[in-house]
Amino acid sequence: MKVAVVGATGLVGSKILEVLAERQFPISTLIPVASERSVGKSIEWQSNQYSVVGMEEAVAMRPDIALFSAGGATSLDWAPRFAEVGTVVIDNSSAWRMDPTKKLVVPEVNGHVLSKADKIIANPNCSTIQMVMALKPLHDLYTVKRVVVSTYQSVTGTGKAAVDQLMNERAGVDGPMAYRYAIDLNLIPQIDVFMDNGYTKEEMKMVMETCKILEDNSIAVSPTCVRVPVMGGHSESCNIEFERLPNLEAIRKAWSEFPGVTVIDNPSAFEYPMPLLHAHNSDQVFVGRLRVDETNAHAINCWIVSDNLRKGAATNAVQIAERVIQLG
Repeated sequence: MKVAVVGATGLVGSKILEVLAERQFPISTLIPVASERSVGKSIEWQSNQYSVVGMEEAVAMRPDIALFSAGGATSLDWAPRFAEVGTVVIDNSSAWRMDPTKKLVVPEVNGHVLSKADKIIANPNCSTIQMVMALKPLHDLYTVKRVVVSTYQSVTGTGKAAVDQLMNERAGVDGPMAYRYAIDLNLIPQIDVFMDNGYTKEEMKMVMETCKILEDNSIAVSPTCVRVPVMGGHSESCNIEFERLPNLEAIRKAWSEFPGVTVIDNPSAFEYPMPLLHAHNSDQVFVGRLRVDETNAHAINCWIVSDNLRKGAATNAVQIAERVIQLG
């Protein structure tokens, strides 16, 4: 298959290339694509050298699949052009997620919605992906009514500039600022721009995307998204309220049987999910700190951790591509 990776030189694009190799995705021709300033640069993949091409050239090559990770504006401009020549576009930006004509997919959760007719498929927000992976088996068991979620999101979610800022601050080196404020030894309770309702765009993504992926607009989601000086993945503290009384052992069993979810929940042995120790470089979503909400018998509290560059972005996109191949 001819596969284009759009944004191949970025953090997520690089991770997509890594995941394609790991999962032995069937590629006959790899087309690394990036902005004009990167055209002509050489990248290595599977011990071979590839020259980065621009968008026009990539479209002309008519790839079978294009994995986009180049920002919303680029996706809005170019995804339809790839689709017009028969390419299936899997887009990692927010450009198409809430378009009612486009599918928003986490394969383990709602892969059944995909069809051969889909030419532009949206990859959800990283923080949404790991949350719905934990929610889906519980929604099937007890019906989720409401989720109150606070996120602890890694600087890797912003990109290389944010990682550089953190490392510069840690080393006492002046450098460009990806954030308005220092991130080392600090928390920033803002991810993306503020909306008219006082929530950030990142928070509203979690609200709307969760309902679309779980195919249930009655689920209420109340989020607070926070950037933290952490590497390895995003973490989330979730309070989940159900229609029916939950049972903790049934929840652990449902999680342990759900593909892509790993339970680490043994507080007496100090065992619980952590981004650097467990999630980093893993495709699993880790869950733990499970307990009943002492103020509401219909609710539980839990902790969810996942590598935002892998399952939260690259791996989920490649899994969608695998589903596309299965559809023929």
